[in-house]
Amino acid sequence: MLTAISPIDGRYTEQTRALSPYCSEFGLMRYRVWVEVAYLEALCELPLPQLADFPKAGMDALWQIVTTFSELDAQRIKEIERTTNHDVKAVEYYLKERMESIGLTKWREFVHFGLTSQDVNNTAIPMLLRDALEQVIWPVVASLRTALQQMALKWQGVPMLARTHGQPASPTRLGKEIAVFVERLDNCIEQAKQVRLKAKFGGATGNFNAHCVAYPQIDWPSFADRFVSEKLGLQRARTTTQIAHYDDLAALFHALSRINTVLIDLCRDFWMYISMEYFRQKVVAGEVGSSAMPHKVNPIDFENAEGNLGVANALYAHLAAKLPVSRLQRDLTDSTVLRNVGVPLAHSLIAFKAIRKGLDKLILDQRRLHADLENNWIVVAEAIQTILRREGYADPYEKLKALTRGKQEVTQADIQAFIEELDVADTVKEELRSITPWTYTGC
Repeated sequence: MLTAISPIDGRYTEQTRALSPYCSEFGLMRYRVWVEVAYLEALCELPLPQLADFPKAGMDALWQIVTTFSELDAQRIKEIERTTNHDVKAVEYYLKERMESIGLTKWREFVHFGLTSQDVNNTAIPMLLRDALEQVIWPVVASLRTALQQMALKWQGVPMLARTHGQPASPTRLGKEIAVFVERLDNCIEQAKQVRLKAKFGGATGNFNAHCVAYPQIDWPSFADRFVSEKLGLQRARTTTQIAHYDDLAALFHALSRINTVLIDLCRDFWMYISMEYFRQKVVAGEVGSSAMPHKVNPIDFENAEGNLGVANALYAHLAAKLPVSRLQRDLTDSTVLRNVGVPLAHSLIAFKAIRKGLDKLILDQRRLHADLENNWIVVAEAIQTILRREGYADPYEKLKALTRGKQEVTQADIQAFIEELDVADTVKEELRSITPWTYTGC
């Protein structure tokens, strides 16, 4: 959409469309309707005389409203909201209107019975977040993780010059360096999935005041525990103010941010590998790399991903820092912030897909990796001095330091000449001669 302010709903709408049923205003309305209908059903299961004759067919019809909820239904809620100037009250009036149309007028006042708006919002939002993660985010992350795992296995035997502080260091293996990101992702994903999303459900200030005054014989806290767990699939926060404390959401957003941070690190490393020409990129027919330089094939996918991950993490940080803080029993600052929970998910989703696209374009150039190793015989110094230490040779570190430190070039011939001058057994010299930059890659 060319008139969209956010690129999520403009330039990137195709990449983020899968989140719309969950994180859009339509999605929030649908989940609010879900909560209200589930709550009415749960009330009907209590020994309340006024609901004893609620017809099963009527409840089936209400669930049909949930399962067939459409943009037309959402538009009707918006029309009501223009009068109420309250979004949750508009959902309540919408359901009452629908109940009247299907002959359930007698029981219409039990919609939203005893509730405050946050009983609906603080259940609907964890539900939509849970489902957005399970249905959209985690499958894409799993696909990306699998792609990295396959690359790690494919290139597990490819030797590569390592760089610490940007300088040549003990050689490594390309597959192992990719496996580092797989392990880090696994840890972060596990932590994110361990976060238990909780829901606030307890009336205007969390004490079931209205419920208890109307039906004092009912154990409302136990009812709410069962309702939130069995009907909504969440865990109820038992002691709250008017709103959820959001500590669980803060933990989730921090965990999601850590996944993104790992991937930012990955994007920068692959960007560097492309810059060093360890990888070439597949040329896409018709694609332009630069408006001025025809030869350019830029690592745009990793750059795009890094930028979107950064935006997502900035929003995750604000959500995690702001949501758990509220004046006294409630202020309204959480309301406008909560409307943005889908935004960092969307920027993350764009990034995940861009990384996968970038990985699929990579063509390994093993000659460049081999050449880098060939030009850096200096890195076998660690191996030589370690074996000399084993043999009890005096000051091997210092001798190798004098040979190699700060030198622009140390060749294979220099290393071999150093070995020949050592006062060690021929078997040890033979062992030292067998060490090369592309075999000294560890276990």
